[in-house]
Amino acid sequence: MALMNEINTIYNQKKFNGFAVSIVNENGTLYKNGFGFSDVENQIKYTTETIQNIGSVSKTFVGIALLKAQELGQLKLDDPIDRYLPFKVLNPNFPQEKITIRQLATHTSSITDNEFYSSKNYYLKPNQNLKGLKLTFEDEQSFNPSDSIISLRSYLENVITENGKWNKDSFTSHKPGTIYEYSNVGTALAGFIIEQATGESFNQFTKKYILEPLKMKESGWKSEEINMTKYSRLYENPKNPLPYYELITYPDGGFITNVNDLSKYLSELIKGYNGNGTILTKESYKEYFKPQLSESNFIERNTKNPFNESYNVGIFMGFGYTGYIGHTGGDPGTMSIMFFDPKTNLGRIMIFNTNFSDKEGNKAFYDIWNALEKYKDRLK
Repeated sequence: MALMNEINTIYNQKKFNGFAVSIVNENGTLYKNGFGFSDVENQIKYTTETIQNIGSVSKTFVGIALLKAQELGQLKLDDPIDRYLPFKVLNPNFPQEKITIRQLATHTSSITDNEFYSSKNYYLKPNQNLKGLKLTFEDEQSFNPSDSIISLRSYLENVITENGKWNKDSFTSHKPGTIYEYSNVGTALAGFIIEQATGESFNQFTKKYILEPLKMKESGWKSEEINMTKYSRLYENPKNPLPYYELITYPDGGFITNVNDLSKYLSELIKGYNGNGTILTKESYKEYFKPQLSESNFIERNTKNPFNESYNVGIFMGFGYTGYIGHTGGDPGTMSIMFFDPKTNLGRIMIFNTNFSDKEGNKAFYDIWNALEKYKDRLK
């Protein structure tokens, strides 16, 4: 197939070790394929069944979960967060202002990621051979030892409560609800609120209301929920393998899946956008996909990259300036992108097991994305 040949030509530039792509519409998957290797050393192919974490594309699941919890009468988006928290969270610059769940979901809560987000969040998975693996990632941050992991609650208390030991620059100088500031910690807090409101762990709640109904059988948030034999090795660059790791703030970026399952999810989102979704009501999907902000909520607004989620936002769902809807993701050894075009109801997904930061890597990434765009109309 011409599309496969074109992607193989780009893959042969050796910028990435392994990746998978798909094109979907609301009826299902039109094209999917894996390329390269999930494990270079052992020459294991990267296929459509290979699983890995997908970074911040995970945030879109938090939005669905919030709306499901609202449907079940367990929370309301405009509730103040302190109604659900066992600890106090206030922006010290605006101590009288209540932060709401909706503000978390639109990245306007004034909670921001400080230096401890990277340094205290990434932990080695236990029982792995670390020989030959790079134990640091961007800016020489180290993965924390597996036996020192703490709970999501402890992490949040340390970072955003008044006397937390990692509470340093954890809030912006903007009043809650006014300015967009992308926040991983705010997302993790929304995941924790879902747990407090529903009495279920975030991973179990999303399994029950998202993964099981969509038959996403290969996906989950924790190693014990997935088949680790299909898990890809992740790479800082094509030459440097990274260890297996987990995030304490897993709702913001720790979803583990493959292109098969993620395609089912994107198909459902396109259905939901068109009023035919199965996991949320029409009203909930309307809220999920409603642009929540205006120009006045942005200090800098991304009007260059149509596939950047920071032009506007629904409930943890991003909008590019041209109207594309979706999200991107990046973490040590992983890059992902998932968007659909509401005009054509066609969506694209790419999941990579290798980071890139140079111009050539960036160009190769978007060349593959553009190849999917070029061929998508032929697949209808």
